[in-house]
Amino acid sequence: MKTGMNLLLWSTHVTAELFPVLGELKSLGYDGVELPLFEGDAAHYRTVRAELDRQGLEATAVTVLSEDANPISPNPAVRQAAVDRMKWAIEMSQICGVKYLCGPFHSPLAVFSGTGPTETEKQYAADTLRKVSEFAATADVTLTIEYLNRFECYFLTTAADARKLVKAVDHPNFRTMYDSFHANIEEKDVAEAIRHLSDVMAHVHISENDRGTPGTGHVEWVKTFRTLKDVGYDGWLVIEAFGRALPALAAATKVWRDLFPAPQEVYQEGLAFMKRMWAEA
Repeated sequence: MKTGMNLLLWSTHVTAELFPVLGELKSLGYDGVELPLFEGDAAHYRTVRAELDRQGLEATAVTVLSEDANPISPNPAVRQAAVDRMKWAIEMSQICGVKYLCGPFHSPLAVFSGTGPTETEKQYAADTLRKVSEFAATADVTLTIEYLNRFECYFLTTAADARKLVKAVDHPNFRTMYDSFHANIEEKDVAEAIRHLSDVMAHVHISENDRGTPGTGHVEWVKTFRTLKDVGYDGWLVIEAFGRALPALAAATKVWRDLFPAPQEVYQEGLAFMKRMWAEA
């Protein structure tokens, strides 16, 4: 098991201003960080990679897609834009030494059709993401698609849906992930959800029910960690929490109030909580 901290707690774009935080996370015992890949070029990410190497940190990454680059759009040009955008994210991942690129890149955030996903949209997703997966294989990057909850998207909202998409894409570099926040909303039984994903799961987000400090809310943590161990999961456990420091991200994640007194509580107490729960599971 490896422990990571998602840097979206501080920024949507990692720059030198955040480098001291990387050092603090390393000193606390984190194995790596999760890089948001929303903007930037190869030169910028070579600088980030150099700092990660200097600090002795590994990295995973997270990215999203916009309505103009939508894998399930009826417009072929828009679906191709999604492929192109994902290729960029994969290239930046490779520069940073990232092996696992996660995120809800199955559809744009907060864009709704008024109904559930259609069979045509499911086919578009499988075809588009298969092309992306083929490119990811050339960069030794595994894509781990993230299902969200019904209030953030309509296309992929359950473990069952995520597993079906992985099977439809049918590529070794395309897997899914488990996020305790979304599962807490959508799943009847979190243990059953984890078991259902066990053969296609390659990444885990540790996120409290209010997006605050892990261990301070009502997620079924004992069941979560025990089941992860039971199914033999031994990959990344990455804390994902959101605050109000970034207005645009706070608006997107619907964070209207302070969920913790300071970021230090999230990454200090969160790491101790993860390690304790993993050891006790």
